[in-house]
Amino acid sequence: MRDLIRILGIDPGLRRTGWGVVALDGNRLSFLACGSLATDEKAGLAARLLAIHDGLRRVVEQHAPHEAAVEATFVNKDAAATLKLGQARGIAMLVPAIAGLPVAEYAPNLVKKTIVGAGHSEKAQIRMMIGVLLPKADPQSEDAADALAIAVCHAHHRRSVVLKVAG
Repeated sequence: MRDLIRILGIDPGLRRTGWGVVALDGNRLSFLACGSLATDEKAGLAARLLAIHDGLRRVVEQHAPHEAAVEATFVNKDAAATLKLGQARGIAMLVPAIAGLPVAEYAPNLVKKTIVGAGHSEKAQIRMMIGVLLPKADPQSEDAADALAIAVCHAHHRRSVVLKVAG
């Protein structure tokens, strides 16, 4: 008998953090839930980070995932924006870690390549493929679709991640 593994994918962002939960049963994936956490753009940075923390904590409590995966930060030309994204990403990694979950990181291009087959695909392509891979999923935002893509990516690569950590 196989064990069902629930995977939480997180697409970190200061404005909106996407989250998605999938179930892995052997090699079969199924959709469980997804959404996005929006912060008040008029609030201070600390309040926005707290909102992300509290929202992700509720997601972890409600869906009880076994593992988590977060998209790695990419560096863009705006250093201040990159720093803020990094802080949101830190919260996205901290919440599942506090809950005792292993947290994997995936580069955006690897997520795209895993889902679409090309590392430089568009968001619309990712959303369309999520609909193919998880027919019951209906993400209401690009952030939620991206989070599901991160969870699916982890489902495909988790064995190699576990072996790397063990070695």
